[in-house]
Amino acid sequence: MTDEIQEDYEEFEEGPSKSQIKREMKALQEMGAKLLTLNADQVKQLPLSDEMLAAIDESRRIRSHEAQRRHLQYIGKVMRREDTEAIAEKIALFDTTSEAYNRQFHMLEHWRDRLIAEGDDALNALVEEKPETDRQMLRQLIRTAQKELKNEKPPAAARKIFRSLREIYGL
Repeated sequence: MTDEIQEDYEEFEEGPSKSQIKREMKALQEMGAKLLTLNADQVKQLPLSDEMLAAIDESRRIRSHEAQRRHLQYIGKVMRREDTEAIAEKIALFDTTSEAYNRQFHMLEHWRDRLIAEGDDALNALVEEKPETDRQMLRQLIRTAQKELKNEKPPAAARKIFRSLREIYGL
C-alpha cells in the first residue's frame, strides 16, 4: 500500500502547480502588454510570428476596456508559441532604464568617439564589423565632425554619426 501512495505522490509532484502556471501566464500577458507600448518601428525589429503581429495590430483598434482585457489574454496565449527570451532581450534594448540599453548606448558612443578621433582606421574596422555601412556618407560626417571639434562649433555632425550608428546597429 505504501508503494501506491508513493507513486501517487510522485505523479502529483511532476507537473507545475496551478499557481505556477498562472504566474507564467501573467508574465506572458505582461510581456504582451509591453509589446503594445512599442512603436511600429520597434515592433518590426522583434522576432515575432505573423500571428503575434496580427494580434498586436488588432489590439490597437480595440477601444472597449473589457475587450482590451480579453485581447491581452489572447496575446498571452499567442506568446506561449513565441521565443520569449529573444523578445525580452530586444525589448530590454528599447527600455532606457535597462542595463542592456545602457551597454548598447555606451558602445555606440564609443564608436562615435573612435570614428571622430581615428578617422579612416576606425571606419574600416566598423565596415569590417558591419559591411552594410555607408562608408562614403560616414567618411563625410567624420570629416565634418573633426572640423567642428577643431573650430569649437556645436557637434551637429557627431550627432548625425550617432544616429547613423543607431541605424546600422538596428536601434
